Amino acid sequence: MGRGRKGGRGEDGSGRTDLIEKLNMHNERFTRYYKKQSLFNDEKEFEEMLDAMRRHLPTTFRVAGSRQTAHSLNQTITDVHVPGLSDIVFEDEKIPPPVQLPWYPDGLAWQFNVPKKVLRRQPEFKKFHSFLVFETEVGNISRQEAVSMIPPLFLDVEPHHKVMDMCAAPGSKTAQILEALHSQDTLTSSSIPSGLLVANDSDNKRTHLLIHQSARLPSPALMVTNLDASNYPVIKVPASLNAKDHASVQPAPQSDKLEPLMFDRILCDVPCSGDGTMRKNIGIWKSWQPMDGNGLHSLQIRILQRAMRMLTKDGTGRIVYSTCSLNPVENEAVICAALNSNPAFELVDVSDKFPSLQRRPGLKTWIPSVDRTASTFFETWEDLMTSSLDDPTKARFLKSQWAPENIEDLHIDRCMRIYPHLQDTGGFFVAVLERKKKKSATSQRKRQHGETEELPDSKRPRIEESDETIDEEPSPELASTAEEDEAPSEPVSAIEEAGPEPPVSAIEEALEENPGSPSEAMDTVDVEDSTPAAASSSKGEKGDGSFKENPYIYLPQDHPLLQACLARLKMVPSFPSHNVLVRNVESVHTPIRSFYLSNALVKAVITHNDYQKFRLTAAGTKVFTKQEAGKGLDAQYRVLGEGLPVVLPFVEPSAILTGSLSALRTFLESYYPLVATFEEKFREQIDESSTGSLIVRFPPEESDGVVLTHDLVLPIWKSNVSLSLMIDKKAKSALSLRLFHKDLLAGVKAPGHKKEEDGNPSLE
Repeated sequence: MGRGRKGGRGEDGSGRTDLIEKLNMHNERFTRYYKKQSLFNDEKEFEEMLDAMRRHLPTTFRVAGSRQTAHSLNQTITDVHVPGLSDIVFEDEKIPPPVQLPWYPDGLAWQFNVPKKVLRRQPEFKKFHSFLVFETEVGNISRQEAVSMIPPLFLDVEPHHKVMDMCAAPGSKTAQILEALHSQDTLTSSSIPSGLLVANDSDNKRTHLLIHQSARLPSPALMVTNLDASNYPVIKVPASLNAKDHASVQPAPQSDKLEPLMFDRILCDVPCSGDGTMRKNIGIWKSWQPMDGNGLHSLQIRILQRAMRMLTKDGTGRIVYSTCSLNPVENEAVICAALNSNPAFELVDVSDKFPSLQRRPGLKTWIPSVDRTASTFFETWEDLMTSSLDDPTKARFLKSQWAPENIEDLHIDRCMRIYPHLQDTGGFFVAVLERKKKKSATSQRKRQHGETEELPDSKRPRIEESDETIDEEPSPELASTAEEDEAPSEPVSAIEEAGPEPPVSAIEEALEENPGSPSEAMDTVDVEDSTPAAASSSKGEKGDGSFKENPYIYLPQDHPLLQACLARLKMVPSFPSHNVLVRNVESVHTPIRSFYLSNALVKAVITHNDYQKFRLTAAGTKVFTKQEAGKGLDAQYRVLGEGLPVVLPFVEPSAILTGSLSALRTFLESYYPLVATFEEKFREQIDESSTGSLIVRFPPEESDGVVLTHDLVLPIWKSNVSLSLMIDKKAKSALSLRLFHKDLLAGVKAPGHKKEEDGNPSLE
């Protein structure tokens, strides 16, 4: 997850990691520790990795959004921008153009390694940089480290999948998952997936960053929660919605039996020491010590074990475990411990997937260090226990931190290690787990002969704990353990203190029995994985019972305000009004500021569970909001720009106006163009329309060298004498740059206005 405890701050605490010179990118503890792990057969390759880690990390970005939108924008990059950057010479040095990452599907990810002074001073690159900045701010491009893009690819998400992102903030991987859920979207409208994405993070502040990131692709299928992933509670839904073929908008039958929601895909991008991010978090060079990874080992195991319990049992589910650490104690050791605690799972061989991605197999041997200086190593846990070290020191370490005796049986080589020198990236670890399709022949023979397999310590149940209590929904007190678990000041053994993890088979039986982005970001570091996991929040910001969020209330379909809004905005009868919810009210009888839309599965989760218990901070997507009108006009509801793709399929076709490139240019040259300034054909449509929220479709057109290659649908607002394009300034600038190759609003002073909640003006 790239969220090491030190956070890469400079020596003076200012965060100015750029002050650390390359000559200071040395850490004897790091070198000594990783040489001991024998990462490579050749010591020369180890030095190659260190050299790569001392070099500047190239800029990488991913073309985001729905599949059709992404391909359209990617074509613009390929055909318009890259040719102009191919023969650039700056200060007598040839600057390489952006190149596509060879392993990313459809060529939608790019990399370029250009000094900042080139981006700021060379005209062609400066123009390209501005393009990236604006497209990033409106969500069409995701500034994301290359290796961070890998885990969601191996999840292989489809629109019907129920997905959990257990440690989701800040949200770049969450956005990738959302894009996969919305793979059936068109250029102008969004589908309503039948699946679900629950994006969770234990840090309250980071969940709000997560909400901001995911808002770039608004989805009725998204929920954001704020819980300790290792203690995530059981969510109950009607049985019919746990099926693969449930509908995306139809409500579940009232007679449905409730059962635990089981997920088809789970991403465990867990908190880690983050030493794979040294190329951007340069401060880790100075702060790194082996106890960082030792202190997170037990939390990482518990998160993965919780994911195993929440995965569907039908044999089609998949878990992806990942870290941006190179430390085997946080990687292979965690996988081994989890597999030995639940023999129903196995590692999946994905070596044939994404063949252009260079990777190395998981390690079968490693030797943990038991001190901060990486000076004291023990080959086995037994050697540590019989050593002369004091008992409190020994108690800090788990047997699972060492390679198990049955490691050959676990196929640990199916894990993937991404090293910085292989393809000029950061360091990363990825493992793919699934339930075994069949019982092994050995287990079947033993069962037939009445033999029992010896269970590892981590799988033996605690004598004093009844299996009936396992997997009950945790109380708020349980959720509060996130802070202590994720930020150990000393390496601790939370699993050891709590006793061995109970066998998953008992847990599953209990379940069955009890159903129920700024412009500078393009110059510096990514949002993704650049924030410490464990030390950023003060007490009270995690699951400590202080959760304060407005309630989630689903309106009856015949609610008068909702029906008036739908009629005014000309929604067809098939609009899923039974899935509309509100947030800012205590009951359905108080004034409503905004309407949200979810799919049927999100509604089922909210209506059958206590939203405060699983600390729900966001659900669905906002589609309509109240717009204060000018003098003599009543306030009305309008279609939000972010919600338009979702509701567009439900708008009466006759209510959609037709614009042109000329009309679009007029909208982009002024904040409030007068109706009289538009061409006659468009003006006639406006004159026939009532004041308030309108929708305009701009069809493909070529005029004066400007090419609109596909339909563009945008919301506008009509007042008495003027119009306004109802997207924010950044989105207008991005659209202007994309079409007209310049910001038509640059230098135009915005008139005085009050800001609406989404950045749009209250029109006078």
